[in-house]
Amino acid sequence: MIKAIFFSKFDTHEGMFMPSLSSQTLTNPTTLTGPKVLHQVPSDSIVPSPESFTAPLFSFPSISSYIIPRQEFCDRLLTICISHYRILGYPVCITHHKYDRNEFIFNFCLVLEDGGSHTSGNDHDDPVDVNSYLSVVKKLARLMRGLEEQGEFLSKDASAPGTGKVYALCEMVLEDLNNYCECMIPIDASNTLNIKLFPTLAPPPPLHDHHVPLSTVNLHALTDSNWDLTLLALLPHINGTNSVHKIASLANVSPHLTRTALRHLLYYGCLLLLDVFSFSAIYACTPEIAAFVADAALWVECARYVSTSGVDGAFDVGMGDEAEELISGEMLISLYASLKQGQSLKTWCIEHGAALAGIDVRRFVTFGVIKGFLYRVHKYAIATSTYQNGATDPSAERDGVGRKTEKKHSLGRYLDGTHCFDEICTELEISERELVGELKRWGDVQIIHR
Repeated sequence: MIKAIFFSKFDTHEGMFMPSLSSQTLTNPTTLTGPKVLHQVPSDSIVPSPESFTAPLFSFPSISSYIIPRQEFCDRLLTICISHYRILGYPVCITHHKYDRNEFIFNFCLVLEDGGSHTSGNDHDDPVDVNSYLSVVKKLARLMRGLEEQGEFLSKDASAPGTGKVYALCEMVLEDLNNYCECMIPIDASNTLNIKLFPTLAPPPPLHDHHVPLSTVNLHALTDSNWDLTLLALLPHINGTNSVHKIASLANVSPHLTRTALRHLLYYGCLLLLDVFSFSAIYACTPEIAAFVADAALWVECARYVSTSGVDGAFDVGMGDEAEELISGEMLISLYASLKQGQSLKTWCIEHGAALAGIDVRRFVTFGVIKGFLYRVHKYAIATSTYQNGATDPSAERDGVGRKTEKKHSLGRYLDGTHCFDEICTELEISERELVGELKRWGDVQIIHR
C-alpha cells in the first residue's frame, strides 16, 4: 500500500544547490533553493506546513540530495530506506537552453512502508511487494518527461501546493492504486496515464516429466482463441492422472514445449504438481495431520472432495452435502492416520476395504498431499561399488553377432540414489514391475525409501 506520493523538483530561482536545508526553509516555497517538494499527498506527510501538528513520515532534508540527485544518477530507478519507509523514485533531468541553468530536474516518488518493519503495530501485515511498484514510478517519470518536452507541463505549473493538475494527478494515482490496484487518468486530449499493479509471483517449482499436473481452476472457462496453440492442445489431457510425459505424447507436442507451457500455468497458480498415482506407492502422515484433526471444516471439505459422486479431474470441493453425511470426520482421520511407512497403498486398501466404500482412493490421497499432511515415500536405487568402478551395464543388449549395443536410455545412470522410481519408469517407459526385474538382473542394488 502506498503511504504517500510527492512531486519534487530542483528550484533554480535563487542561490546555489544546497542539499542541507532546515525544515523551516522547506516550508517557505518562495525562498527555497535546491530540492523542493511542490505537491504531496496526503498533505504535510513529507514537508509539514508551519501550522501543521502532524509529524512527517521522515526527514526530507536528510534525503533531498538523493531525491534530486546529480545528473549521473538521473534517469534510473532509485530506492531509499529511511524511518521504516521505502521511497521509490525515478529522477529525470531534461537539458535545454530554455531552462534556468539549462536543465530541469524533477522526481515523482512513492513512499511505501518497509516490509521489514512493523510500524503499523500489526505483526501480521503482509510485506509490500516493492517490485510491482517500480514499474509505476518508471512509467510515471517517462510520461511526465514526454509531457514536459511537448508542452512544459511541469515547469509552467505555477499552482499553489495542494492545487492544480499535478496535485490532482498525484491524488488520483494514490487513491486508485491503493483501492483498485490500477488507474486510468486522462492528462489532456492526447495523453492518458494507464497503470496497473502486477504482483511479483514466486518462480514455479521444478517441473519434470514424471510430475502429474492437477488444475486448480476451470482452465477451459479461461481459454479463448488468443491463447497459445500449445496450451490449447495440452489442456484436454490435464486431468490429474496424466504425467507431463504422457500429456506431451497424447497431445503430440514435444516434451520441452510441454514443460514450458505448463510452467506458465504453474507460475499463475493454475496447476498443482502431484506424483504419479500407483497402488504400489507408500504414503505417510506429516506433523500437519494435527491441523486436520482439529479443523472440522476441513473434514467437510475432504468428505466432499473424496466422495465417489461427481468425481472430475479438477481440485473442486463443491459436490453437495450428502457426502459429509456418509463420510464422517472421525473415519477420515482414522484412515489418514493408518497410512504409514513400509505399507503400500494396495495393502492399505485391502485392510480398510469396508471403510473405503464410497471413497475415491486417488482423490483421498491427493487431498492429503495438497493440504500438506500427507507425503509420498519415494523409492531410490543405489548400485554397488562394482558398477561405480566401471562394470558393464547389464541393461545393454547384444546384436546378432554377440556385440553389445547400448540401449537408448542406460539404466546405470539412474542408480546413484538421486532418481526416484517415478522418474526412472517415466523416462525409460517401463512399469515399476519391469524396473524391479531389471534391477534384479543388474546385481547387487540397494533400494531405499525416503
